[in-house]
Amino acid sequence: MPAVRMYSTQVCPYCMRAERLLNQKGVQVDKILVDKNPEEMQKMIEITGRRTVPQIFIGERHVGGCDDLMELDRKGELDPLLQTP
Repeated sequence: MPAVRMYSTQVCPYCMRAERLLNQKGVQVDKILVDKNPEEMQKMIEITGRRTVPQIFIGERHVGGCDDLMELDRKGELDPLLQTP
């Protein structure tokens, strides 16, 4: 299973929703809290071009935010991504 990392804040409801879905699929999420580390926020913006959280990566692939993750799941495309080494 590829590593999953998520740029997040401590109080973001969309971050919590995305993490809950990933946890239900047996995924341990490596959270990077941008509200505690502004340097990580800047890094997230540079990598993704986005300023909102969550920003989710499965392996090296940027899948986007919560809505993007949910859409992948609805289409049946999330589980195969989580299985790719």
